[in-house]
Amino acid sequence: MTPSEPLAFRMRPRTLDEFIGQEHLLAPGKPLRTAIEADRIGSMILWGPPGSGKTTLAHVIAKMTGSDFVFFSAVLSGIKDVREAVERAQKRKAFDGGRTILFVDEIHRFNKAQQDAFLPHVESGVLTLIGATTENPSFEVNNALLSRTAVHQLQMLTEQDLIEILRMALTDTDRGLGEQNIRADDSELGLIAALSNGDARRSLSILEVAAEDISQRPEDERVLTADLIRSIVQRKTEFYDKSGEEHFNLISALHKSLRGSDPDAALYWLYRMIESGEDPMYLARRMVRFAVEDIGLADPRALTIALAAKDAYHFLGSPEGDLALAEAAVYMAAAPKSNAIYKAEKLTKQVIRENPSLPVPLWIRNAVTRLMQRVGYGRGYQYPHDHDSAVVNQEYLPDPLVGQRWYHPTDRGLEERIAARLEEWRRIKSDLRTRNESSDSQSGPEGH
Repeated sequence: MTPSEPLAFRMRPRTLDEFIGQEHLLAPGKPLRTAIEADRIGSMILWGPPGSGKTTLAHVIAKMTGSDFVFFSAVLSGIKDVREAVERAQKRKAFDGGRTILFVDEIHRFNKAQQDAFLPHVESGVLTLIGATTENPSFEVNNALLSRTAVHQLQMLTEQDLIEILRMALTDTDRGLGEQNIRADDSELGLIAALSNGDARRSLSILEVAAEDISQRPEDERVLTADLIRSIVQRKTEFYDKSGEEHFNLISALHKSLRGSDPDAALYWLYRMIESGEDPMYLARRMVRFAVEDIGLADPRALTIALAAKDAYHFLGSPEGDLALAEAAVYMAAAPKSNAIYKAEKLTKQVIRENPSLPVPLWIRNAVTRLMQRVGYGRGYQYPHDHDSAVVNQEYLPDPLVGQRWYHPTDRGLEERIAARLEEWRRIKSDLRTRNESSDSQSGPEGH
């Protein structure tokens, strides 16, 4: 290694004992470590956030198992490169029986056909595949490949992990910055760690830039300070991918905070997404959806406010329009909740799937021609406005569905009043039905 190589590359661990973090996988006695030390590794997917050690671990595995390491970028490589890598692995195996580890960085960026190209060679043992991804493999790796690999989830490195990595880089005279005699307290290293969001590569990059500045000073002034660190890192970069799993994690947190009636948590997750670069109109759309799905008629004003927030943001833009989204989020978190409309939708659709073609009752069909009138369209229809309370004893569902209910209002918010009103209307209809039945019985055969 040469000083011209990045510090993060130079400080890459060479053995499992040098590996910092991921004790749940690599501590002595853990299954993955045991398999590596016994040279019994199979194809695997390493899933974890940036800078958590996926590429480094693959290098360590290759070195400890004496395997040929072939680096493969899903961004830059294609099917042709897969074939060349396979041919290389076949020649190596035929020559001395050696193993080839094909490391595929960002394997989630391969399409299904590209992922399928690995399958026969993984199954035949020509190569051992190690895929690295920041995305949930359940969604990004096809099932056939997933079923033939073990998935190991790497955790975001802790601040203490990063401080230990930075301290090693500062003291290592062979690969690190040890010869520069830079002094740093744990508080300054902790600041770098905090600004790196669990990313070892980013931590070492910040330290390297700082060291370049400090190394120009007299040796007794080579001190790492918080001001220098902040001048290098103007703003903490959030770990966020608008098209990846973290996007769905955060929007799920926002949605569940709203549903759980916690306005403070709702504001936190809302602004986490806004500050991370999420499209505010996406957040507006989600709150419109929430207003109808989780509040519904318990407070119909929630939908009005969500739509108004969308329009306000569209009119004002950021940062002024962000406040309209915050107002909507707080309102919805504080609003009474009901998913009665959402449940009614599900039940209604289910009934329609089971009974897709039930005929419309004749009395509520519109008789627009004389023929329709003659065959009974509209006959017997009662116009509610001509009756007391605008309620009539009339069925509007097809016969097989009469009496079924799908909308069950809650006792929260406005729905409590809606429930009482519907119950009153059902009572009136029942009274009318009883009167009609009594009238029919009195005007039976004896009365004609």
